[in-house]
Amino acid sequence: MDTFLGFHLLDRQIVDHTGALVGKVDDVELTVEPGQPPRITALLVGQEPLGERLGGSIGAAMAGSARRLRTDSESAPIRIPYEVVAELGSAVTLSISRDLLTDPALEQWLANNFIGRIPGAQHAGQ
Repeated sequence: MDTFLGFHLLDRQIVDHTGALVGKVDDVELTVEPGQPPRITALLVGQEPLGERLGGSIGAAMAGSARRLRTDSESAPIRIPYEVVAELGSAVTLSISRDLLTDPALEQWLANNFIGRIPGAQHAGQ
């Protein structure tokens, strides 16, 4: 299981069913039931799970910053149920749209407090 996670899943790009970028697999959620092997129940995306996975002082600072930037429990790390994974290849392809997922807390904060203040940023791509 460890080899599979490290090589085939962690740090893979995630795209939705249309090919829109979602993020990278920063960590996974495992469920262990008595008498059963561990199974993947969700992919976790965002600075908080990445920092927790990295560990050390840099990881702690990354995870702590992401937690402090949360506006509510809705902005917790993106948790993508493993059932919506359609394909594992060079990228992880989901069977759902990116629009159904929230952005990680740090990205929300940057968009609201930094990027959004740049003149013309609100009209980019139009």
